[in-house]
Amino acid sequence: MIKCKNLTKVYKNGEIETEALKKISFKVDVGEFVAIVGPSGSGKSTLMHILGALDAPTSGQYFLDGQEVSKLKDDQLSELRRNRIGFVFQSFNLLPRTTVLRNVMLPLLYSGISMKERDRRARRVLKRAGMDEEKFYDRHSNQLSGGQIQRVAIARALINNPAIILADEPTGNLDTQNSRLVMEAFQKLNDKGSTIIVITHEDEVAAFAKRVIAIRDGKIEKDTGN
Repeated sequence: MIKCKNLTKVYKNGEIETEALKKISFKVDVGEFVAIVGPSGSGKSTLMHILGALDAPTSGQYFLDGQEVSKLKDDQLSELRRNRIGFVFQSFNLLPRTTVLRNVMLPLLYSGISMKERDRRARRVLKRAGMDEEKFYDRHSNQLSGGQIQRVAIARALINNPAIILADEPTGNLDTQNSRLVMEAFQKLNDKGSTIIVITHEDEVAAFAKRVIAIRDGKIEKDTGN
């Protein structure tokens, strides 16, 4: 479970201070599918970085499964990001001349897990992410469609069985049809119990979620979960 209490983030540039988040509080229960929406400059990207343990709030508290993330040391944060949070980015971040299977297995590279077990896990999460056709598994990622690439990225995010999947504008580089396929993949994962948080500015994408948190000017404007 995620719990945010009075999250505030202030950026300083010389004597100029910009308050990106203003005492934001909310909870996300296990198994929820939440879309965080807002226009450019609303604070949603700042919130995403805090939820992903990529940045710390200036004040306030962020708990993940009872652990106060904002008090962790750098090595503890790295471990949390590796094992508890699955990231899916707009830019995919796959290696273009590497096969689908090896891209998905990358987070397990230094895990000490055997190659046979890594292969088994990669095939399993690819199927969970909607990549059912094994003929694609030995292809390089630059030989796939945009929608297929993003589903491979989702599979990679699942490989360590994270507590949450955090997707930052996951359909931003996709056409309408591929966007729908990717969001349907998230829906199926959520139906099987995955906790998913999608950051987006698109109403069509947010409509796939079961709860929408709208942010404007650093504050929560609407939360359909309340």
